[in-house]
Amino acid sequence: MKGESSGLIIGISIGVVIGVLLAILAFFGFRYHRKRSQIGNSSSRRAATIPIRENGGDASTIMSDSTIGPDSPMKSGGRNGISFWLETFKKSNVVSVSGIPEYSYKDLQKATSNFTTVIGQGAFGSVYKAQMLTGETVAVKVLATDSKQGEKEFQTEVMLLGRLHHRNLVNLVGYCSEKGRHILIYVYMTKGSLSSHLYSENHEPLKWDVRINIALDVARGLEYLHDGAVPPVIHRDIKSSNILLDHSMRARVADFGLSREEMVDKHAANIRGTFGYLDPEYISTRTFTKKSDVYSYGVLLFELIAGRNPQQGLMEYVELAAMNTEGKVGWEEIVDSHLEGKFEMQELNEVAALAYKCIQRLPRKRPSMRDIVQVLSRILKVRHNRKHQLRKFLSATPEEVSIDIELPEIRTPTSERQHQREESMDSTDTCEV
Repeated sequence: MKGESSGLIIGISIGVVIGVLLAILAFFGFRYHRKRSQIGNSSSRRAATIPIRENGGDASTIMSDSTIGPDSPMKSGGRNGISFWLETFKKSNVVSVSGIPEYSYKDLQKATSNFTTVIGQGAFGSVYKAQMLTGETVAVKVLATDSKQGEKEFQTEVMLLGRLHHRNLVNLVGYCSEKGRHILIYVYMTKGSLSSHLYSENHEPLKWDVRINIALDVARGLEYLHDGAVPPVIHRDIKSSNILLDHSMRARVADFGLSREEMVDKHAANIRGTFGYLDPEYISTRTFTKKSDVYSYGVLLFELIAGRNPQQGLMEYVELAAMNTEGKVGWEEIVDSHLEGKFEMQELNEVAALAYKCIQRLPRKRPSMRDIVQVLSRILKVRHNRKHQLRKFLSATPEEVSIDIELPEIRTPTSERQHQREESMDSTDTCEV
């Protein structure tokens, strides 16, 4: 009897231990899955990107011969069965937790007239203009079926834009992930990409005031990514074709397929981005930071000033000009000829000097996006005050203008007699001489 009682106690003890171990394993498995779901979606992307609107640049490239990206299956051969299962679960559910509405392929097929309203084309796939049942006009970007890297971009963009909301970031209004198809649905930006306005003959040249407003809009969008988002986000593909304009010519930053949360490993196996905009420090170290975005933004500023494509020698052009300007004044020699001299010289030099600081070789010497927003805001505030004073001057009556320019001497009858007496004395003195 005693032996049976001891065996029962031992069996219960073993059961309790096994139960505790299973509970611990389940707990850590849940923690691991949750952590991977939060940070594992900022995957690397295929390099070629397209704007949501036609006429944009499509010049992204992979600056490496390596074909093994950070998330390549060839790098993951050592994963155990549990991690492989978690990764598969994550990929199948990554979009469903984004908070972005899901649309059926049939609805999008109808909205795009069976995908015939093409407004853009690139390595990712095609972009279509669509009219939704609600009456809203949207841009529908369809992933090419043979694009493996594009699937990772799709997941990254849906997850990021599901939590990033700012007036200077493009809005993702929906997606479709059905029967192997991957589609992104954006707010339609009626004026298209910045690059189309800088280089297409179908658009009027951008005025100087509009260019600076666009620069500030982009800076505010990046400031939000760097300092407002939690965790911070590094865009990694700032360029004119990824800046979209609405009907009021207000700018929004688009295309987040290459973006990474700052908490993710910053060391890139492949150098991805757009030639001409890439930070030299990133190319040499394969490490991207917020200051990598600042460098690309500086190139964009010079692009706005000069109206010259960074892939066609813009930075060489800038460096030659900097030899004469010392990075501060004298930047008028690089100004876009389409402006026909219609710009404020002081504003030009201040904006160009700011852009030159952004492209410094050493990242620590570059300003933050918050600093850039402050400088551009001050420049626009000075402009506003100057225009306000000018309007006040032009609307004033002739008498008010006379008073503002030179206040006349006000003479009373007594002062008038005194003035005549002084003139008489002056005349007498003159005669005596």
